[in-house]
Amino acid sequence: MYHSVDHCLEDPHLVTVTPGRFERQMRGLEAAGLRGVGVAELLAAKAAGRHRRLVGLTFDDGYADFVRHAVPVLARRGFTATVFVVTGEIGGRNAWDTGPRKPLMDAGQLRAAAEAGMEVASHGVRHVSLPEAGDDELAAELRDSRAHLEDLLQRPVPGFAYPYGNISPRVVRAVRDAGYDYGCAIWTSGADRHALARTYIGERDGALRMRLKFARHRFRQRRLR
Repeated sequence: MYHSVDHCLEDPHLVTVTPGRFERQMRGLEAAGLRGVGVAELLAAKAAGRHRRLVGLTFDDGYADFVRHAVPVLARRGFTATVFVVTGEIGGRNAWDTGPRKPLMDAGQLRAAAEAGMEVASHGVRHVSLPEAGDDELAAELRDSRAHLEDLLQRPVPGFAYPYGNISPRVVRAVRDAGYDYGCAIWTSGADRHALARTYIGERDGALRMRLKFARHRFRQRRLR
């Protein structure tokens, strides 16, 4: 689970990985014989029994630096990823955040990312914590965000990521009932494809820390199941 790939002097929420660090992280995956893919591709490969050497890569919020710094690094290695977009802020900034303001991808950048083979999926309309949302607001966040992206990209949008990673049984049911094929959370059992577990990767994660995080992730998943 990534967010932003950029140079940043102030990063209180630790959402930014520098381009150099990101390059080294992807080089490490490649050297280990792994290939980064988007979530939809990973789930399809798992269903076919072909997921062993694949790693799902996700980028929350849809920062503009994704196309500037992340996509070229991924493309050079034949990697792909899923970027989860806050549709009410396309072409704007991360207005929901208390940290530094960062530009978000505009419509042209989203189309370019999709044309480069990246999966574009939904992160809601306004980046609100969905367990606290009323039923009507929850339904609108799920319905309107996907409709906006499908109209913009002219392709299906099967995936959703929960803002802040916040989930509840009601919210997970709503995502499933809204017709999404999968949903990405953070720490869950991962047994439900609408509440998939992910591991945060940040600037401090070199090769050793990433290996330890992968091992911890697998261990936690086994325990939770």
